[in-house]
Amino acid sequence: MKQQFHPRTPQQLLKHLANSQLQQRLLQLAEEAPGSALISLTLELGPGTHDWLDHLPGNSAYWYHARPASGEFRLGIGQALHLTSSGAQRFAALGNAYNGLMQDWRHNGQPMAFLGFSFDENGGTSELPSALLSIPALLLESRAGHCRVTLTSTSARIDDALLQWPQLLSQPAARQMPDCLPESDVTLAERAWVARVNAARRDILCGRLAKVVLARSRRWLAPAKIYARPLLEQLCIRQPDACIYAFNQGESTFLGATPENLVSFNGSEIESDALAGTAWPGSSALDGSKNQHEQSLVVAAIIEALTPLCQRRPHAHPIEVHPAGHLTHLRSRITGTALSGTKLFDLLRVLHPTPAVGGYPTAAAIDWLKAHSEQRSGWYSGGIGLLDSAGNGQISVALRSALIQGHSISLQAGAGIVADSDPWQELAETNAKLGTLLDALQGIDRAPGMAFAQRKSVS
Repeated sequence: MKQQFHPRTPQQLLKHLANSQLQQRLLQLAEEAPGSALISLTLELGPGTHDWLDHLPGNSAYWYHARPASGEFRLGIGQALHLTSSGAQRFAALGNAYNGLMQDWRHNGQPMAFLGFSFDENGGTSELPSALLSIPALLLESRAGHCRVTLTSTSARIDDALLQWPQLLSQPAARQMPDCLPESDVTLAERAWVARVNAARRDILCGRLAKVVLARSRRWLAPAKIYARPLLEQLCIRQPDACIYAFNQGESTFLGATPENLVSFNGSEIESDALAGTAWPGSSALDGSKNQHEQSLVVAAIIEALTPLCQRRPHAHPIEVHPAGHLTHLRSRITGTALSGTKLFDLLRVLHPTPAVGGYPTAAAIDWLKAHSEQRSGWYSGGIGLLDSAGNGQISVALRSALIQGHSISLQAGAGIVADSDPWQELAETNAKLGTLLDALQGIDRAPGMAFAQRKSVS
């Protein structure tokens, strides 16, 4: 995956270009711009492919977004600007703010913004903001066989940024993973989760809703601080077809490997995944009625949500089997052409949450989850992705995730519950999904004496 690229590493480029040269080029871009305007200078690093994980910082906020099979890797370090929002209008608020930023954004390339948001519009129990839009101070990119760096600052802070950018590359994160042990035996937690599945099935059979998605988590503890780098390295190797993502803020790092595209928007073209149904080695086939029913609910809901924003009714492509590591899913791509004036944030507003992560009908499922104290940490089952300076972007559903907080790491997974769900089979499905991160954790090379342990379920 990693290849040496030429002519320069980011540090060599910044050293080669004297501050006066960088300042001159930045000031040319910023000429007559208001002090709050974003200024982004993109510099070519040369041909090659690089995953940037050796530049992951140890003491600065960062974003990571990679599609290894496509040779596409991005690492955003620091924050030139960040905006947060919460509540029912969080997407509208961030969309309006981003539209304003784009009006004055000066750049010589294609700078990017990162977006992350929680399942619950108010953040729920999330340790991260309900919704966060961030433009990194330094963006390292590798795509289409070329590497580049984009430096971003507001017009008024260019002089400060010239001092900050080299510092963002000067303290890489540690590579070692300490030994991790499970917080407690999982048996009681598993039985409690099965009881919730049975409660959901009773309400589904009574006609109160058709589907609800239940999440569960497992937590491990370590004697030392846990860094994300070794886990991201393993995910890039083991899940090359997935979207590998991470966001770090202080002591919290949210990361994962997701197979599901919530929405892509390019010009006026829309694409979304209807992904539901799961199979794994030793499980029943995907063509069973339960999986087919789950998938049909997601397709119908996405088409219904997108239709008012499209020139004509969106098209659902034929169902296909979609591999995701040791798992497989049913997927239908849904495509459409947006009405004039439609923005990516408008699409997020109508799509999230889909029945793949919440349930169906949406309002009834959300009410059920709130009434039964559903807890989802970090941005699990929310979204994470990228936007460019023209408003195009791609947002993935934040699945197969882990939340690192200092000395602890919590893994999350969920399963869709319908009328004919088998509670213990649904539990097995969540264990299979947790396996995406467990396999990566177990595959990390550790120093002598270090280990990753898990207690086996006795249920």
